[in-house]
Amino acid sequence: MKRFASGLNFYKLFWVFFSGCFLGVVLETIWCLITRGHFESRTGLIYGPFNLVYGFGALLMTVSLIWLSGKRDLYIFLAGSVLGAAFEYLCSYVQQTLFGTVSWDYSQFPLNFHGRVNLLYSLFWGLLAVLWVKDIYPFMSKRIERIPNSWGRSVTWILLVFMVVDVLVSAAAVGRMSARNEGVSARNRVEQFLDTHYSDERLNRIYPNMVYKEKGKKLEYQTEE
Repeated sequence: MKRFASGLNFYKLFWVFFSGCFLGVVLETIWCLITRGHFESRTGLIYGPFNLVYGFGALLMTVSLIWLSGKRDLYIFLAGSVLGAAFEYLCSYVQQTLFGTVSWDYSQFPLNFHGRVNLLYSLFWGLLAVLWVKDIYPFMSKRIERIPNSWGRSVTWILLVFMVVDVLVSAAAVGRMSARNEGVSARNRVEQFLDTHYSDERLNRIYPNMVYKEKGKKLEYQTEE
């Protein structure tokens, strides 16, 4: 009997992405509790404990680095550091370009680049890449393949539809928040609905580290008082 999600097919990659979205939030929440001593929302979507950055990061490391599994850890570490830094920079740039906001600020770190990435966190990406390729992904892959065929495919598509809707709603809500910050009034019923159900107060609770930036202007990070 053919196993569910064998190899690197669509179903395997989706579950890698979905798991990364969830586990990344769990780990960062724990990290926040340890380093800051309080709970803080680390989600990237409005509904559910999911963050696309970690999901796409897991997907990127799987597709780009899994072929290095038989190589020395140093090669995986270096490749992961470069890949992670480039990915993190791209995420920050895209977020600011689309929504006029940023969610992390490394401008106070030494050896940072445009405040979007820095050497220390790039090295963390390299370490994570080694753990991912050597330990985490092989373990995760075996567990995913144990999902019964009888319901695995159906659940995959249900979760995919949920994630797509969640992403679209979250993007629309954040985009509307940016428009409000620019003084743009609601122009239709959809924007009125977003203003009513996804207020700045609600979104600030979900995205406590997100800082509004005007589009088209030089990136100058704001720091908390």
